[in-house]
Amino acid sequence: MNKMQAMRTLAELDRQGVYVLTKGDLAKAFSAEQEKALEKSLQRLVSDGIVQRVARGVYLNPMAKSKTSRVVEDIAAVLRRGHYSYVSRESMLSEYGVISQVPMRRITLMTTGTSGVYDTPYGTIEFTHTKRRPAEIIRRTVSVKDRPLRLATKEAAVRDLVRSGRNVNMMDAMELTDG
Repeated sequence: MNKMQAMRTLAELDRQGVYVLTKGDLAKAFSAEQEKALEKSLQRLVSDGIVQRVARGVYLNPMAKSKTSRVVEDIAAVLRRGHYSYVSRESMLSEYGVISQVPMRRITLMTTGTSGVYDTPYGTIEFTHTKRRPAEIIRRTVSVKDRPLRLATKEAAVRDLVRSGRNVNMMDAMELTDG
């Protein structure tokens, strides 16, 4: 594929609100490309700055107009596509004011997928596996407009923090009892 063709395809995906893509997504978008040719094309597109490799097998269109302020959450959603994932533990407890520390350039999530840590240009994404069933995850989380992932309730974030063996001493007891 040539650069212009790639840019047109990425612009069309952008119009559909898609700017974070897996290698598989790109293979579908550029279906005429054979696997080896696609690999070379991706390397060229990355070196030319047309796409940005943000994690193994995950790419981002840096010029996308649909890019949100929650890029790291969009990347996390793509990294665990097909699994239930939600923002929890330190990330949510900081948002709720239960801990005073603000995780800088780091997001903590629970997932039904595998645990893992990904260092991306937009921040570190930390997944911790949960065995909770989807119905329980839905009950323990909320969906918020303009957020790509569900968010743990305060109580769920506390339980996730305790359950994962993290430092619970940083929590403000007064914030926990205020509901």
